[in-house]
Amino acid sequence: MIAIYRKYRPKKLEDVLGQETIVEILKNAGRLDKLAHAYLFYGPRGSGKTTTARLIAKIANCEKRQKDEKFKELGEPCNVCKPCQEIDGGKSLDVIEIDAASNRGIDEIRNLKEGIKFAPTSSKYKVYIIDEAHQLTKEAFNALLKTLEEPPEHAIFILATTETEKMPSTIISRTQRFHFKKLPLLKIVEKLKSICDEEKIKADDDALDLIAASAEGSFRDAESLLDQIASLEEKIGIESVENILGRVGFSKTAEFADILTEKNIEKALNYLSKINEGGYNLTQFNKDLIHYLRRTLALKFAPTLENEFKKELTDAELKLLKNHSHKIDADKIISLIKSLIRAYTEMRYSPFAIVPLEIAIIENLK
Repeated sequence: MIAIYRKYRPKKLEDVLGQETIVEILKNAGRLDKLAHAYLFYGPRGSGKTTTARLIAKIANCEKRQKDEKFKELGEPCNVCKPCQEIDGGKSLDVIEIDAASNRGIDEIRNLKEGIKFAPTSSKYKVYIIDEAHQLTKEAFNALLKTLEEPPEHAIFILATTETEKMPSTIISRTQRFHFKKLPLLKIVEKLKSICDEEKIKADDDALDLIAASAEGSFRDAESLLDQIASLEEKIGIESVENILGRVGFSKTAEFADILTEKNIEKALNYLSKINEGGYNLTQFNKDLIHYLRRTLALKFAPTLENEFKKELTDAELKLLKNHSHKIDADKIISLIKSLIRAYTEMRYSPFAIVPLEIAIIENLK
């Protein structure tokens, strides 16, 4: 059985969600035969960097594009010819993927430099995809630099990284750079819903919202979580997702925030105790609470931020936030958020995670 994230990996640029500008530029490059010889893709994990790199490899080597001028105008691979299918199946000898996290030394780059001298085996281009490129050693970067300066006509390099600030400026300056954005929560939820429809998976909307939120902007992580939970549950509900992830959903966080705005210490401590007894991750709960309260505070002073929050929240969740933003005392919420941030720092290293959180609540509600 194929994993969901592999089964639904984009087959063409049009399928890459949340990176519209990058998609348009690369499609135009494909139409005009102006693919660069070196790219740097940077951005958060699971945002489509490696997937897009493989799509460039397909566009560069697609036989139908080379023969059919009308099809070429689409700027996409055909996914039918031999090179496209070999790349999709991970069988192409001319697409070399290097994980720099485990192959970071000068020897690997020297091997690359030796191999690049030879013409492609059966394709038009040799494509080298170096993932987590920031982990290469200084010596490896120096060895790679010369190749990037004078690459053979038949070679394309694509460096992918989550930490562009660790990349040498000499390498960066020799590449076309593309920033992959963190994906909006609602885009991830839409994709999960379409997968559920295709796979006949029954899932509640709030359960999918929590899966998407837990993925923190990564399509791949969201799809892997959906795959994992779907294999355990006949119908995916919010409670089963909370139990499996050890993380409470938006509604419970909002309910707790409501108790805090009521300044009811006893009710707040009882609620926190239930969260703790349920085996949920209290540090993550505090983090979610901080984000919830800072959004209410932001909405109070800048109502136009509602348009930004629409990308991350459902209509029902946004309505809850707006109601709270009208009710809160700004000075007290600022003080509470500061206390919760201090508690979060202490909770990460404390064997008694609940204690700093209880103290922060008592200090601000007494």
